[in-house]
Amino acid sequence: MRKSRKIVFPTWVSVLSISILATACSSTPTTGGTTSTSSATDAKGGQGSVSTVTMWHGLTSIDLENMNKVVKTFEEKNPTIKIKLVYTESSEGSDQKLLTAVAGGNPPDIAYFDRFKVGSWAAQDSLTDLSAMAAGAGINKDSYYPFAWDESSYKGKLYAIPLGTDSRLLFYNKDQFKEVGLDPNNPPKTIAELEAAAEKLTSKEGKRFKRIGFIPWYSQGWLYGWGWSFGGDFQNKSTGKITANDPKVVEALQWMTDFGKKYNVEDIAGFTSAAGADEMDPFITGQISMKISGNWTVAGIKKFKPDLNYGVTPIPTPTGTDFTTWSGGMSLIIPKGAKNTEPAWKFLEFLGKEEGQYLLNANSGMSVIDSVNAKFGYKDDPIMKEFVRILPNSHNRPVIPEGQLLWNELASATEKATRSNGTPKENLDKVTETVNKALEKYNK
Repeated sequence: MRKSRKIVFPTWVSVLSISILATACSSTPTTGGTTSTSSATDAKGGQGSVSTVTMWHGLTSIDLENMNKVVKTFEEKNPTIKIKLVYTESSEGSDQKLLTAVAGGNPPDIAYFDRFKVGSWAAQDSLTDLSAMAAGAGINKDSYYPFAWDESSYKGKLYAIPLGTDSRLLFYNKDQFKEVGLDPNNPPKTIAELEAAAEKLTSKEGKRFKRIGFIPWYSQGWLYGWGWSFGGDFQNKSTGKITANDPKVVEALQWMTDFGKKYNVEDIAGFTSAAGADEMDPFITGQISMKISGNWTVAGIKKFKPDLNYGVTPIPTPTGTDFTTWSGGMSLIIPKGAKNTEPAWKFLEFLGKEEGQYLLNANSGMSVIDSVNAKFGYKDDPIMKEFVRILPNSHNRPVIPEGQLLWNELASATEKATRSNGTPKENLDKVTETVNKALEKYNK
C-alpha cells in the first residue's frame, strides 16, 4: 500500500497518476470476472455449494504475499467461499477495463481500489453501496482512523472498505544538522525554524546548489500538506463546495512562492530536474538536507543507505503546534452489478476487521485500524512510530467526483504561482472556480 511520488515541476501531474495507482505485479494476467459454484465438503463434513468470488488486483511482492495469506486464512474460516485473485495491471487502462466490465454487466465481484477514486466512481453509480452491510457487521466510522472512513464514503454512504494507509513527515539529515550547528534532537517545529535551518544547510556556487537545505514542493511537498499545516481547508464540509482559495491555503502558497524567490526558482528547478531516484535520491546522497516524504521512503533508505543518520518529525506549522498530515491508500470495493455480492461482502468484512488487517499489512505498511498498528510494534521503532502517531490527526483529500481535476489544478496553481505567473490568490481563485463549476453537473 505504499506509494512513491517524486515531484519535479514539469511532471507533477503525470507523476501523480503513476504514483497514486502504483502497485505493479510481475505475474502473468489471467482472465476472470464470472461467478461459479461447485460442490465441496463444508467444515462439518457435509456437501455445500462453493461460491467463487473473483477479485481484480494489481498487487506484487510482499503485498501480494500478504493478500495470499489473507485469502488462505479466510477460506479456512469460510470453506464455502473461494477467492480467485486475478491480476490486472495498475494503470488507467485497468480503470477503463473495470468501467467497461461494469457497463457490460460483467464486473468482478471485488476490485482492489484506490480510495482517491471513490467519489468519482460513486457519482457515476459504478460502486455498490456497502452501508447497510457494514452496519450489520458492526463496521462503522469508529472502526478506523477518521480520514480512512471519510475517504471511503460519498454523500454519507460507504462504498469501500479501507485497507492500508500512509502519512507524510519531514525527513532531516542529523549529521548535516550537527555540521552547521543545528540540534539534531530538536528539528524545526515552526515555519520560521524551518526557514532558518534551510538557510544554514544550503550551500551554493553561482546558480548551482552544492547542497540545498529544503525545497517546499519537492517529493511529497504538495499544496495539500502545506495548506492543512497552515490551518486552511480545501472544502466546505457543509456545502461540499471547494475552498482552494481559503485564506490559509493562500498564505501557504504565498510562503512557497516567497521561498522560491529567495533561492531562485529556476536554480531550484535545475536541481530537481537533475535529481536521481533510488540510491541516487538526493536525500540519500546528501544533496538535500530535509524533505517532505512518506513512510514508504523508509524502506528505500534501509536498502540503499542503511547507515544514514536521519530523523523524521511532523511537518512544521506557523505556530509550531497543531501538527497534521494527509493520507491516502487502497481499499476493496464491490463494483455495481457484481453477481456474487453476499460472499464478496464476507471477504470485505474479514479485511475490514483486525485479523484481516493484521495479515494484510504485516511487514509492509500501516493499517487504518489503530489497534492493529499497535500490534506491529511500531512504538519501538523511532522512525515508524512517528508516522503512526500522526494518523489520528491526518486529513484525506476531498471526496468529490472531480478529485483528479482538483489535484491537477492545485499542482498547476502551485507551479504558476512559484514561477510568478499570477499571484497565489489569483491562481487559487481560478482553481476554486474551475472545480466548483465542474461539480455543478453532479448536483442537478
